[in-house]
Formats: sequence, C-alpha cells, structure tokens
Amino acid sequence: MPTNRLGCLSPLAILGTLLTLAALVAAEFFSGNSLFAPGALNAEPGGALRGHISHAEFAKECGLCHAAPWSAQGMSDLCQTCHTSIAAELENPTSLHGAIVDRHTGLECRTCHPEHRGPHASLTLATEQDFPHEVVGFALNAHNSRSPGIPFTCADCHTTNLDAFIPQTCLDCHKQLNLVFSTAHVLEFGLDCLACHDGIDRYGQFSHRQTQFDLTGKHSQTICSKCHLNARTQADLQHTPTSCPACHLSSDPHSGRFGQECGTCHNPNGWSDNVKFDHTLASFQLEGDHAEVACEACHLNRQFQGTPSDCFSCHKQIDPHRGEFGTDCAVCHNPSSWDNVRVDHDSFNFKLTGAHLKTECTACHQNGVFTNTPSDCFACHQNKDEHQGRFGTDCATCHSTTAWEPATFDHNRSNFPLTGAHSSTACESCHINGQFQGLPSTCASCHGDPAFHAGLFRGQDCSACHSTSTWVPGEFNGSHPGITDEGGSGVNHGGQGCRSCHTVNLNTATCTACHDSNNPDGKEGGND
Repeated sequence: MPTNRLGCLSPLAILGTLLTLAALVAAEFFSGNSLFAPGALNAEPGGALRGHISHAEFAKECGLCHAAPWSAQGMSDLCQTCHTSIAAELENPTSLHGAIVDRHTGLECRTCHPEHRGPHASLTLATEQDFPHEVVGFALNAHNSRSPGIPFTCADCHTTNLDAFIPQTCLDCHKQLNLVFSTAHVLEFGLDCLACHDGIDRYGQFSHRQTQFDLTGKHSQTICSKCHLNARTQADLQHTPTSCPACHLSSDPHSGRFGQECGTCHNPNGWSDNVKFDHTLASFQLEGDHAEVACEACHLNRQFQGTPSDCFSCHKQIDPHRGEFGTDCAVCHNPSSWDNVRVDHDSFNFKLTGAHLKTECTACHQNGVFTNTPSDCFACHQNKDEHQGRFGTDCATCHSTTAWEPATFDHNRSNFPLTGAHSSTACESCHINGQFQGLPSTCASCHGDPAFHAGLFRGQDCSACHSTSTWVPGEFNGSHPGITDEGGSGVNHGGQGCRSCHTVNLNTATCTACHDSNNPDGKEGGND
C-alpha cells in the first residue's frame, strides 16, 4: 500500500484547519471580542481623552490601542494619539518620560502602564523592579526596602504625584534611621539631597578612594564639612581644593617661610609628631653622622630659619682644641666621622712636603698643642744636629724635605759666595777637619804670599791683581812701591803689565826695556 507523503498538508488536514479558524473568528465576532480579552479595562475616571474618561469606555474598540499586525504603528504610537501631553514630553529629554525613553530605547508604554487588570486596578506599575528609576537621576539601589523590611512604594517618596518630589521627604525618613547624623548633615550641606546624591556612587557608602584624593591617616578622621565647607552641590564637592595650604595655611606655624609644599615634611599620619624633612632641598645637606642627628639638636625651640650652618656653631661646646685652630672645623674634620681627622696642611702657613708628609702629627704637635708650633727646621732637628750648631739653625741651607741626606750646601747663601775657580774647589780644601764655622774669608788666608812677590805686596788685597776666574796672570791696579808721580809730573806707568818691567821675576825690574839713552822718558819716538 503506497505511503501518504503529504502528511499534515493533505487536502483533508488543510480543510480542517480552515474550518477551525472560521469557527474561532465567528465566535470572537459574536462574543464581542471576549474570547481574546485578558481582563477588564480600567474604569477609573480620568482626564478627557478623545471624548472618553476611562479605558473601559472603549472596551470593544480594540483597534484604538492594538494596532493591526500589518500596520506600521505600534501600541506605544496609538497611546500617544490620545495622551498628547506624554507625546510632547517624549520630545524633551529633560522631562520624566523623555528621560526614560532617551536612556531606554524601545521601551514600551505598557512596561509601566499595563491594562486589562480589572476596572479598579492601577494603570501605573512603577515598582523598582520594573521601573528604571536611575534614568531620572536617582537610582534605587540602596532603597530596596524600608524598616522593618517593607518594600518601598512610589508613594513613600512621591507623596503628591510621580512627577514631584519634596526633599523634606528624605530628611523625614532618614531622621528615623539616624537623627543626630541626619540633622547635622542637613546643617552642613543643606536640604537638597539630590544635588549631591544619585543613589549609586554618591549614596551613603561613598568612598573617597574613588577620587584623586584618598583619605588616609588623620584625614580619614576629619568630618566632611571641615574640607567641604558650605558645599551645596556635587560640583562644590568636586571642586574642593586638595592642596595642603588650602586647609592648613591659616594654622601654618612657619608663617610661609618654608613655602606651601607641606607634604615635603608632613604627612597625614601625624602633622606634628611624624615630621620628615628632606634636607636635600635645603642649602645645608645632611651627610654622614649629620643624617642621624635629631632635628632638635640643631633647630632649638623649633627654630628652622636662620640656623647657623658653620661647624663651630654646634661643636664649640665640645671643641677639645679650645679654639686654638679657629672656627673652620671642616679643615680637619668631616661629617662621616668626627674622629677620623685628616688635616690639609696646605691650608696652613707651613706646607708639608717630602718626608714631612709621612711624619706623625704628634712628632711636631706634642701634648695635643697645635697652635704656635715652631716652623723652623732647627726646632725639630736640633737634637740630632751632627754639626752641633756650627752651621747655624737654617738647616734648609743644605738640607731639603725630599731627602735629608745627601745634603747640598748653597754657598751663595753664606757670607762667602763661591765664584770662578772657587765653585769647583773641594769643600775640604778650605774646611779642614770638618771646620765650617769661623773660617777666614780673605784670599791670603788660603793663598798666603807667594815667594815671587818677595813681600812686595804684603798688606795688599789679592783681589787688586787677581780674580777667582783667573788667578794668573794677575793685573796689578794698586799703589806700586818705588814708583811715584811726585807733583803729578812723573811718568804714568799705569796700564803696563807686570812682565813689562819684571822680565825675570817680581823681585827684579828693568827700566831699559822702555828707557834708553835716546828716550829717557819712555816717550814714543825717543830723543833725537
């Protein structure tokens, strides 16, 4: 037997469906649409709407509210044909209905205004579960129920109508919860609660961490009006100054001497007892042991300006030198360690050079005495003076700090400078047996009177004829014994070398070398 492939689309099934639909339409027509009516319409009288005072009057005119399926209009469009005032509100986003539709696109009128619930049922179903109250600027997140657990109704806050709200309503309710706080809060910030609160983040559980100024330390214990004085709106609260001087300038004990960056030293944990000053911002840096010193040790009586910055101002009371080294302690001491002394001797009149750099301070500064210390060599070296004072006390004449030995004597610093051949003469030639003091400085004391002088120049200064550069030949410029120019008429023998007359030796002389019988006066040309 062949299978019927049409199933529900068989001619018999299609005919049955059509007969059923016709029966339903006929029944609805003859029953006055009662077949599809979910319930009676509201019959409470209201404002005149196109000649009707209630929805119940057009119960049989479904098309006034229910658009045909093929119509481009929706039910909300048909509502506005009667409720023209609502239609005007929808064009204004600042109105109640305008704000709702503006924030909830596609919201239907029947969401809040259901019908067919009976002749006396309310046409407004505006509980917080089905009404988006945040669109009017105040969320009901924290108003779930009122004591003792009774759900809020619109009339609890909107005592006259839904379009009006009296701020006193907030105070009346919150006084029952906390009379002291509510009364003080109104006195501080006024009665217009909605100017600051929105029921979401600006309700009673507001946290200052949500702002750029977190409340820590003592700030968290300060009442709001202490900073938000005379604030009446959200803008007033948000524009409250956050700088320290805005609150603390009037009580600044420094009188502005440290500027207005209070956070440099102070913090919210303790204004007076927990002060930490960054001394790197000051002209006097804290280094070494200074960084561990209590502030009060230098800043007596809380005096911070004009504090002396020189060492002696603080350390003069414990100065073991009793002012002997003046007041510039930094010449020897440093902040890292007061006892770790390093003296820069270049700062004094006596510079340390050579072997002196390795000498212990106490070798010269005995018994802790540092001032008026002798600076001459002999004061320190006299106890080991091998010369036993024969060279005087100016050791630097021969010795230096670079090397005490060997010594080099600079004879030019003595009474007898060495010149000419004397500068190459061995010291022992004159300083016999280590005798350096009291030596004669005349030529004759070393050179005597040569035999070939035959005593002719005794008593004469050797330097009249001789010099240290050339001992021989000598040039005699003194008074010649035996030759005189009486009355100025004698012959001038000056300028003649000794050998001109003393051809053999100084003991004998000849005149005939210049004077003969033809020229007795020695004049050029002789006698004719």
